Amino acid sequence: MFSISTLFLFMGAAVLLILIPGPDLIFAITQGITNGRKAGIYTAIGLALGNTVHTLAAALGLSILVKSSPILFTLFKIAGAMYLFHLAWKSLKHRKNAHTLSKGEKIDESALLRRGLIMNVLNPKVAIFFLTFLPQFVNYEQGQVPLQMILLGLIFIVLTALIFGLLAYFAGVFSGRLLEKPRVQEAANIGASVIFLGLGIKLLTTSP
Repeated sequence: MFSISTLFLFMGAAVLLILIPGPDLIFAITQGITNGRKAGIYTAIGLALGNTVHTLAAALGLSILVKSSPILFTLFKIAGAMYLFHLAWKSLKHRKNAHTLSKGEKIDESALLRRGLIMNVLNPKVAIFFLTFLPQFVNYEQGQVPLQMILLGLIFIVLTALIFGLLAYFAGVFSGRLLEKPRVQEAANIGASVIFLGLGIKLLTTSP
């Protein structure tokens, strides 16, 4: 279905695009810094899983509706921004709480996965990105265009999970000792709140 050269070209382009600092990458690294490496990894997986929704939407043509409907795009944009503002408020409200995990302590994996997934799904720019990026590598002569887009999307999802997970993990390792200090933990949470607020404002000001 795909030639080897097409697959390598797609994977190379995907890696470069994933590494470009954006809301999802910043979100994953911020979680790693403020809540520890495990939290960062699970958040990264959640963000990657959110791409399954955008992949299916692009393959089935639903993203075209988002791109062509200013009202729907605006609704998605507002919902995503409100969620980011909610996270900013939570980080600010609990700024003095130590969130880093001690050895053997369990984390709420489902909550972190859900947070990452919601963050990704409610970003209409990601939907449009998948709609414009994936078709460029589809072999239209072979047919089965939706299936090809789904396969390309799955590759992109795996690469996203690996790259985001590694970056979030090392962010957690780097900050582990620093965050044992209450003042540093408080500053990190305030910084996370500012980042979430900024991402929300940026999302509100984006256009299709």
